[in-house]
Amino acid sequence: MFTYNVRGENIEITPAIRDYAENKISKIEKYFQNEPDITVYVNAKVYRNGDAKAEVTVPMPRLTLRAEETSQDLYGSLDLVVDKLERQVKKYKTKVNRKSREKGFPEMLTDQPAEADDNEEDIKIVRHKTVGVKPMSAEEAILQMEMLGHAFFVFRDAETEEVAVVYKRHSGDYGLIDVDTTVGGE
Repeated sequence: MFTYNVRGENIEITPAIRDYAENKISKIEKYFQNEPDITVYVNAKVYRNGDAKAEVTVPMPRLTLRAEETSQDLYGSLDLVVDKLERQVKKYKTKVNRKSREKGFPEMLTDQPAEADDNEEDIKIVRHKTVGVKPMSAEEAILQMEMLGHAFFVFRDAETEEVAVVYKRHSGDYGLIDVDTTVGGE
């Protein structure tokens, strides 16, 4: 059911690494038995200091799972990523099934039991803001974001007239998200 796309940066993906990644990630496959074929994207990266990072993305029609972890070795990073993905699935399954029971719909994911996590709270929106999106370049938006001390900034791209978002990445670099309003999206 899962198809794997495993690639490496600064590391050769050996059959042993590929098998380990596929075997570990297949643990979450049991939660998606009713889903069509899913392609799992695995990216392994080794840094100069010897740390290894594993990034896993599982795009599906109603949900995209994504996790990344860095540790001393790649196998450890894969273990940590799979644990994080499994927590995400359980949290999602618990919330979806709770909502569907309240509304009288059948459970949406497989019948695998979701262990309730007592530490998790329902998502609450505690503040609501309305912002004007002004035309500017991505560079200007980054400057605005930095001046405000925010982690992201919504703006209208001066060239394309489309809404976009700049954000600060964990690495300290910046990312740009172009908003495509023509896509229905899930």
